[in-house]
Amino acid sequence: MPDLHVDVTEGVLRLTLDRPEQLNALTDVMTDGLCAAIEGATDRSEVRVVLLSGRGDAFCVGADIAGAEAHARFDVTALDRANRLVRAIVGLDKPVVAAVQGVAAGVGCSAALACDLVVAAESASFLLAFARIGLMPDGGATATVAAAIGRPRALRMALLAEPLSAREAYAAGLVSHLVPDDAFATEVESVVSRLVAGPPLAYAAAKRAVNDAALAQLEQALDRERTGQAILLNTHDVAEGMRAFSEKRRPEFRGE
Repeated sequence: MPDLHVDVTEGVLRLTLDRPEQLNALTDVMTDGLCAAIEGATDRSEVRVVLLSGRGDAFCVGADIAGAEAHARFDVTALDRANRLVRAIVGLDKPVVAAVQGVAAGVGCSAALACDLVVAAESASFLLAFARIGLMPDGGATATVAAAIGRPRALRMALLAEPLSAREAYAAGLVSHLVPDDAFATEVESVVSRLVAGPPLAYAAAKRAVNDAALAQLEQALDRERTGQAILLNTHDVAEGMRAFSEKRRPEFRGE
């Protein structure tokens, strides 16, 4: 599939975002492919673990909003795709690992944080950039981030759109592993290998129990995000935010 490499090797379903020149910004086709691959892993006995990564200098900068009229191309179907992806990751009865080097932003950040383990290189950063273009966080981030780091820091990420370095994210409890860049690939393979060799039934039960406890409000959060974004997508501020992003200037939000 263009821009998404899918491979199964030694029990690992490897999903690699492959648009390095666009910092792995997600297209509709890429997101649909991710969803189908993760959902399909349920019935593939040869798959024990899913590994999500990005090729090049970024994990994923979120949805592709390049172009002067990007706002005209976005509607609730984009939210539905993001929600489907998060549901697939959280609902899969097998561990899903995100290997993050470089920036994880927007829905790319949301997808990474929905994973069960996040192995972050020291050069990585995590950014809920939605407010920069007049939107609110989606992809379940209003639930997953708050569950991991608490309300005040979740709101700081959401409202101020400030990036967290990998070290800050690890200290805050947002990611599970922090690794020097030169050891990143080795640590990712070590984590994945341990999971492949582990007890799949126990993993499934543990994942379900922890998510039921920590993410009990995930479905409600996804619904709230969809409703909120559907309203915001029709505002002047979002159109202005996306145009400003394309034109590489500061947006002038009017609250309308």
